[in-house]
Amino acid sequence: MAYRNFSHLKEEYKDIVDYCQNLKVGDKIKFKSEKQKYTIKAKDDRYLICTKPFNPKKTVLYTIVDLERLVRGTNNMVFNPYDYAIQNDIDECLIDLQNHTNGLEVTHRNCIQLDVEDK
Repeated sequence: MAYRNFSHLKEEYKDIVDYCQNLKVGDKIKFKSEKQKYTIKAKDDRYLICTKPFNPKKTVLYTIVDLERLVRGTNNMVFNPYDYAIQNDIDECLIDLQNHTNGLEVTHRNCIQLDVEDK
């Protein structure tokens, strides 16, 4: 299994990382590969958990930004224990990411290189 880690590009991504770290919960963030902006629902110095509406299913889509590995994607849990439409679950996910509870992290199989539009 390939371990996706773009941390060797830290210098090239310094402005984007700084931009992301200065965002606040509730701010919008735009990714180059997406048409619609995401809302930041929880964050710390390393992770941003972002959601956007998914109207056909009356739910949300989520992505987790890892500013250390310079990737974004879903979590690596086979049976996702979090409902990203519920703020308490999002907050719990952030705590579990920080503590690496049950090996929780951004998936390695389905993550992409960080593609934030910084304006």
